[in-house]
Amino acid sequence: MSHILIVEDEPVIRGALRKLLERHDHSVAEAESVEQALETGLAHCDLIISDLRLPGEPGTALIGKAHPVPVLIMTSYASLRSAVDAMRQGAVDYIPKPFDHDEMLMAVQRVLKEGRISRGNQALRRDMERSYPVHSMIGQCEAMRELRHRINRVGPTNTPVLILGEAGSGKELTARALHENSERTKGPLITVHCAALPKNMQLTDLFGDDEQPGRIEEADGGTLFLDEVGELSPEVQSRLLTLLEQGEIHRQSSLAPRRVDVRVIASSQIDLPSRVSDGRFRDDLYYRLNVMELELPPLRERDEDIDLLANALLARSGEKLNHSRFYFTEAALSAMRGYSWPGNVRELENVIERAVILTEEEGIGPAQLGLNPNRIPQRVSRASLDPSEDLSLEDYFTRFVLENQDSMTETELAQKLGISRKSLWERRQRLGIPRRKSSRR
Repeated sequence: MSHILIVEDEPVIRGALRKLLERHDHSVAEAESVEQALETGLAHCDLIISDLRLPGEPGTALIGKAHPVPVLIMTSYASLRSAVDAMRQGAVDYIPKPFDHDEMLMAVQRVLKEGRISRGNQALRRDMERSYPVHSMIGQCEAMRELRHRINRVGPTNTPVLILGEAGSGKELTARALHENSERTKGPLITVHCAALPKNMQLTDLFGDDEQPGRIEEADGGTLFLDEVGELSPEVQSRLLTLLEQGEIHRQSSLAPRRVDVRVIASSQIDLPSRVSDGRFRDDLYYRLNVMELELPPLRERDEDIDLLANALLARSGEKLNHSRFYFTEAALSAMRGYSWPGNVRELENVIERAVILTEEEGIGPAQLGLNPNRIPQRVSRASLDPSEDLSLEDYFTRFVLENQDSMTETELAQKLGISRKSLWERRQRLGIPRRKSSRR
């Protein structure tokens, strides 16, 4: 039996949806607002169905608060803009109101099924990554060879490590490689994405409370990876220092210390020394974490690795999407070598997966990659990243068409997207993107 939380301020709609779901053997809880939903608890849910417009915070606010629980958004404003915005923020799907009962049940069934498959895939992926941690760090440039050498040297120790690098450069993969090359490999690797935790939840999430242990205790006997450690609040920094110095923690509202055996690995893409200078990060914690520093090179400085990485990621995407016949043309490889890759390896992976999905030819060329070779290379900070760059396939298609349909013919649009005119027309219909009357033929 799946447990579903309905967040809807209209009692009639909420009651009707509850009866519909209960008739199909789902356990259902209700809330009238985001605030009330948080009080009921989100972690035990298998799915949250929320109206977009709610008193107080909008329904999309639940997406980050409930992660990894999927959120299905209902909206009376069934416009393409509201749908794309909700999906871009991480909603698993959206349903226009008034909703069709069969459509709602099909969406719920699909999301729950995908959740079960995703959990199984994640477990399988973890097993695969445990088998080939350092080997999966593809690259033969001098910086990558030095990185693997250092991982092999510091991995077997309990020394804290600070991993530095731009977004998408492989910090989490490096942390996993360190864990798998240590004597803690049979213990857990617990990853905490500090930037995704609201400041008022960091203490409880990391240190636990009277009801349940926190992430640090979950990592007992293994490794704790603090991604974007510079985002931790001052109080959490103080308690983390105690953990590093004494091997002890205190749960929230508890005076009794608890001994924990964890190795701490941290990462940052921001300038931590500058945060130390302006008082936003403790200097004693910084030096405790920075016993060993590993800096990951940005992809734009790894020219000799581009072909190797691209072909490995193409093989992985082809296997995942059951498309194994594709290859890169020499023009495509040249375009990738000339691109600045502000999103680093993660962007390369997304570009390749998108090309595999969109292209109808075996040879993937520059048009299918959609790169702008004139983009100026620059160091990308967290503040300067454009979140809209991390797009789903449908978001990318929608944005590309809307931004270019006034200056391109349908044939040119299709060519740039790597699809036929017929496919372009079908996707317009499915996504509700009409051709403007002023569009060129």
